[in-house]
Amino acid sequence: MGLISLIFTWPLAPVRGLVRLAEMIQDQAERELRNPAAVRRRLEAIEAARQAGEISEEEERRAIEEVLRLAMGR
Repeated sequence: MGLISLIFTWPLAPVRGLVRLAEMIQDQAERELRNPAAVRRRLEAIEAARQAGEISEEEERRAIEEVLRLAMGR
């Protein structure tokens, strides 16, 4: 039974590998989004952009809300 299942599932091995790689990349991206140091850097960049006049107060508020939403996993 093991040999037969191996023969029929072998062509799917690259697909399974690709799915696993995508899962690993997603996990890493989620860890980076929730990393306190990365969140702080993004918030500081938003604040700097506001102080430099590159974004409006409304854009700053929306950007901060988005960063915090992503950091909390919502």
